[in-house]
Amino acid sequence: MLSVREIDVYIQASHILRRVSLEVGAREVVCLVGRNGAGKTTTLRTIMGYLRPRTGRVELQGRPIHGRPTHEIARLGLGWAPEDSGIFPDLTVAENIEISTWTRPEGRPAAERIERAYRVFPGLRRYAARKGPEMSGGERKMLSIARALALDPEMLVLDEPFEGLSPAIIPAVSEGIAEITKLGHSILIAESNIHHVPEYTRRLYVIERGEIIFAGPPEDAWRDPALTRIIGSAA
Repeated sequence: MLSVREIDVYIQASHILRRVSLEVGAREVVCLVGRNGAGKTTTLRTIMGYLRPRTGRVELQGRPIHGRPTHEIARLGLGWAPEDSGIFPDLTVAENIEISTWTRPEGRPAAERIERAYRVFPGLRRYAARKGPEMSGGERKMLSIARALALDPEMLVLDEPFEGLSPAIIPAVSEGIAEITKLGHSILIAESNIHHVPEYTRRLYVIERGEIIFAGPPEDAWRDPALTRIIGSAA
């Protein structure tokens, strides 16, 4: 599905990512965990085309996507929900969801995609006429993910979907993401809080100072005392 192969990324003169590699298979949930500033968002932004790797490759279903514009990457099947939600504040909930069907017009009919988004996050249906400033942080997170789903992507890329949410809203977001996996989508999640890694995560990567230092089942990470110190302090 998605393959990131030994990418090096610089921002101006700073070497941010160092030979980062990761894989996300079909129908797989993968989490990238690390402390703030470790390189999680840079990795995701590189995958989505906002940044270009100096070396290495990013492939989606065997097709190179590094260096392509973000809108082309979206059309190829990657749905993006950034850490700040990135919703359009002047648009209503309904309009934010619908706009994804214009971005990638091929695939399922627009009405079916919109209905799937509301089915995953049914609470959004009640707020369909609201605009961004009238919504809570948790509602904006759900809308951001619902909008990405309405793109009808093969895979979703979610940057810290649980960050800053109240404990009361986290289960609703987690259940929504779980429902998306049941629909057959692959998901890559970046998280700084190890306790927010969903129990249905298949594989975990730990990033530290721009390098992947662990790749494997989540339970194996907890057995390594050195990793435990890192991912524990990331929480």
